Amino acid sequence: MGWFEQQAEHDLKTAMRKSWLADLSAWLRGEDNDLLPFDAVKHLHPTAEHYRGIRTIPIDQIIGSVDRYRDFDEAFFPRADHLKDRWTNIRRLKLEGKEMPAIQVYMVGETYFVKDGNHRVSVGHLEGQKFIDAEVIELDVPIAPEKGDDIKDFIIKGEYAQFLNKTKLEQVVPDHYEILFTTPGRYDILLDHIEKRKYFLGLNLKRDIPYAEAVESWYKRLYQRMVEEMRQVHALENFPKRTEADLYLFMMDHRYNLSQHYGQDVGSKVAAESFVQHHKVPWYQRLLAKFLGRAD
Repeated sequence: MGWFEQQAEHDLKTAMRKSWLADLSAWLRGEDNDLLPFDAVKHLHPTAEHYRGIRTIPIDQIIGSVDRYRDFDEAFFPRADHLKDRWTNIRRLKLEGKEMPAIQVYMVGETYFVKDGNHRVSVGHLEGQKFIDAEVIELDVPIAPEKGDDIKDFIIKGEYAQFLNKTKLEQVVPDHYEILFTTPGRYDILLDHIEKRKYFLGLNLKRDIPYAEAVESWYKRLYQRMVEEMRQVHALENFPKRTEADLYLFMMDHRYNLSQHYGQDVGSKVAAESFVQHHKVPWYQRLLAKFLGRAD
């Protein structure tokens, strides 16, 4: 066995050791260390695809694979023994200075999924390679994923896209705040809020309310106002792993309970202040939770 083959074998062992240690570390943290399957993109409801030709792409923005997502870990280090021959052959060819053909990827937002070339990406990661040539097919999605997203995030963003499509919020209020939850299944609650807003506006104004008018009224009189109130009292400081959309639903429930208690609507300002006071976490507990990475 020549030097190139020996070095390739040594590098494979290094890469597989890195994968094993990363898997162990993720398991101890209660997380996973997996690539995303391309099938997860269906949750984003892609609308079209376009061939973009050969491009140079950042290798660390490759977050998934079409059919090899179980064979490599999140950093594309190899997990399976059956990858040995292919992996070491590519590593040997690169050590010999041979030029590699472009990989093939699907581009979704600023992230990529490998269609062909998983081993080349894996070897590139071990070498510390920053960029790689790729033949790119771009998918149009209403809400783009980001590096670090998991399947749950894809589902939530897909639900958000459907919410925007239903409400036409981007046309009704073009400069609206982003409305992203940390848990799936929450946008139906917002749609219910809009329907109730439409109903009560109709009663108060004694006329039929167009859906777009109800959406605008809900956003500006309820959602935006509540978000601005929570920002004034720094509500998110007590919930570092939550979003403003999460807190909006929490505070609307709190507002309803307060209003039931006092027999009248207490308003968004009182609800926000009361909610933060009720759930306020001492600064030293927040600091400790942040340090331990367990803050809710």
